[in-house]
Amino acid sequence: MDIKDIKTLIKMVTETDITEFEMESAEEKILIKRGKAQEIVHMSAPVAYTAAAPVAAPVAVAAPAAVAVPAVPTANSKYEAITSPIVGTFYQAPSPESEPYVKVGSIVEKGQTFCIVEAMKLMNEIEAEFKCKVIEIVKENAKPVEFGEPLFLVERL
Repeated sequence: MDIKDIKTLIKMVTETDITEFEMESAEEKILIKRGKAQEIVHMSAPVAYTAAAPVAAPVAVAAPAAVAVPAVPTANSKYEAITSPIVGTFYQAPSPESEPYVKVGSIVEKGQTFCIVEAMKLMNEIEAEFKCKVIEIVKENAKPVEFGEPLFLVERL
């Protein structure tokens, strides 16, 4: 390869977005690399800060008391958990002024609405998959829920 060919290769590399070119033959090996164009960085002048007045050390605050978490039914329990199928906000009624869909002791028919879980401004009705009796409402109204988190404990009828 003569110098003319090398100059042609260099020109081709500089006129494209290629940053590295390598060619190898039995007698020769050529490697052309080019760095990125230097970026111009504009910086503002440093701002002078005044020292803040000393602050008293924070007073230790007692940790909040642990909240009792309702038990999730065990394998030998006659109760089943109705869980949230999505992450969202749990609502017991269609509106704040309305009666809740179900109360403790309610008999819920298959297909009847238990509650609403709002996710991304969409109201998702959670319906019963079987006839049951509500034993416990596990979540508080208008509180966030996670996927798989128990909402109700029910007894299958």
